[in-house]
Amino acid sequence: MSVKIRLTRIGRHKDPIYRVVVADSRFARDGRYVEQIGYFDPAKGPENADINEELALVWLSKGAQPSDSIRTLFTKKGIMQKYAASKKGAK
Repeated sequence: MSVKIRLTRIGRHKDPIYRVVVADSRFARDGRYVEQIGYFDPAKGPENADINEELALVWLSKGAQPSDSIRTLFTKKGIMQKYAASKKGAK
């Protein structure tokens, strides 16, 4: 099973809000997911995204691949740096 961390869209027409979820890559974008780890409202900007860092780091360490938009969001929130540091410290 290929697991990805990606966005799933919720919200009204022309007013999107996204959930940050961990899902099997074979499932539909808005289909079922394994776990929800946060929210992202593009109107408020990436610095106001609500993401559970502990869960994100756990899923990254288990091998979940972030989508391009999630990788950018995690980089702005500092999660990718923490993941790289924990990965470097484990070796």
